[in-house]
Amino acid sequence: MKNERAVVVFSGGQDSTTCLFWAKDRFEHIEAVTFDYNQRHSLEIECAKNITKELGIKHHILDMSLLNQLAPNALTRDEIEVRDGEEGELPSTFVPGRNLLFLSFAGVLARQINAKHIITGVCETDFSGYPDCRDSFIKSLNVTLNLSMDYPFVIHTPLMWLNKAETWQMADQLGAFDFVREKTLTCYNGIIADGCGECPACKLRQKGLEEYLQTRKEF
Repeated sequence: MKNERAVVVFSGGQDSTTCLFWAKDRFEHIEAVTFDYNQRHSLEIECAKNITKELGIKHHILDMSLLNQLAPNALTRDEIEVRDGEEGELPSTFVPGRNLLFLSFAGVLARQINAKHIITGVCETDFSGYPDCRDSFIKSLNVTLNLSMDYPFVIHTPLMWLNKAETWQMADQLGAFDFVREKTLTCYNGIIADGCGECPACKLRQKGLEEYLQTRKEF
């Protein structure tokens, strides 16, 4: 696959940055796409800009503000509290239709630059119950995108069956452990690197990091 082109759906967080390094290791040419939907922290987009600039990767930022209007939730409204789902409910951070729209537009971009590979950091192991992070959804959308544009897209999900400790291990094996730890933004409160330590995203990230560091080997 080294001579092929790919598009990475990129937020500047731990997962998508790990995927960015995964793609760099496998494809000759990659480009990153970030979606601006007036999310809770504009710093997320700045973080994505800084990372792609440092790595020399062409970066596209697409306006998805309509999603903000249609899907009020904790990531699009400051007044909505970030909280985990209770009694089978989805967390307040779930954005309906987000990955459906993001991957669809990533497909349009990929078609324009003659890239058949699309990489996303969705995960069914350490996810919060988001239906658009499930493997069944990705496989279904892959077929739909191929049919909609008559183009042989392949959606890659390198993290689909990994827990957070294993995601840290992947970053380490790719030579990106310190980069991911120090330069990515996962925190719902907009704090780069180790974050606030209190929000659900930070707790999940930190738990995985601690588990991995207990067994870490130098590569």
